[in-house]
Amino acid sequence: MSCALSIQNLTCKYESQTILESLSLNVEHGEIVCLLGASGCGKTTLLKAIAGLLPLSSGTMSLNCMTIDDGDNWLPPEQRNIGMIFQDYALFPHLTVAENIAFGLRNISVQEKQEKVSEMLHLVRLAEYGDRFPHQLSGGQQQRVAIARSLAYKPDLLLLDEPFSNIDTQVRHKLIGEIRKIFKAQGVTAIFVTHSREEAFAFSDKMAVMNNGVIEQYGTATELYYHPSSKFVADFLGGGSYLPAKRISESEYQTELGVVEAKAQQHIDVDTQCELLLRPQHIQISSTEDSSVRVLEQQFMGDHCRYVIDASGSKLLASSSEALNLGQMVSVKVNTNGILAF
Repeated sequence: MSCALSIQNLTCKYESQTILESLSLNVEHGEIVCLLGASGCGKTTLLKAIAGLLPLSSGTMSLNCMTIDDGDNWLPPEQRNIGMIFQDYALFPHLTVAENIAFGLRNISVQEKQEKVSEMLHLVRLAEYGDRFPHQLSGGQQQRVAIARSLAYKPDLLLLDEPFSNIDTQVRHKLIGEIRKIFKAQGVTAIFVTHSREEAFAFSDKMAVMNNGVIEQYGTATELYYHPSSKFVADFLGGGSYLPAKRISESEYQTELGVVEAKAQQHIDVDTQCELLLRPQHIQISSTEDSSVRVLEQQFMGDHCRYVIDASGSKLLASSSEALNLGQMVSVKVNTNGILAF
């Protein structure tokens, strides 16, 4: 794959405040990339800069090997061939579904426009809804119309800002799967913004975890989840606990739960104090009377229960196939596969 979007050392400032600083990102053709992070980390600012709605203070940005912004030379949004889908879809309420889809089509005959609209309606499975108005559609259907309108004129890059936030939870996961299939079948290059790790895992090929205007780590979901470069990335992508430890050999660490095997994410000298990241699946607990470990909290998750246990003063997240009660004494078994040391 070749690079569709290349961003090098991008910095954006607003009223002398730096929002994005020395940020670099490469997106390949046909990739779906997620900008993931908490509110205020710079996700939407980066999306606006890519769209041309916000000027760069420094750095360069190119689309399909053509420079679209280098801080001095700036290509207007209407000349970038970039599509953008907003959180509220921005459909025209006075136009039908078919008219909304046709809105951005220019310099083609009426017949070609009708054929393209029909193609897009079939693509998003709304062939019978062309004559309806947006207010007559569900949230998921409105999202499909916004997708169809954006894809109709074949943008080089599609930007989506919190595209699934207004969709009911019951249909969100199904819609994410459907739209991902459409994007992959059409070879769409897309960047979308979300603060939901579940959406990021389900929809993206790669994720850029952002924090205070910089990208902490960029890669696939499995790379970031199992090999986080920092505690920030590890904490953001999945719940876990930190267990105090001391490195005693190449792969062994002494803890309150005994000797645990782990992989160091940074250089850690032998006899150095550190912390082990234990996800709930790493800690298996079961009922016993001969233990000093107690259940402090219980959270019902639907298909399983998550517990907080007190292990010699360390509060740890754990899982169990048993139904356990608050205050109950439990034994602890540590599954060392995938434990990380920081």
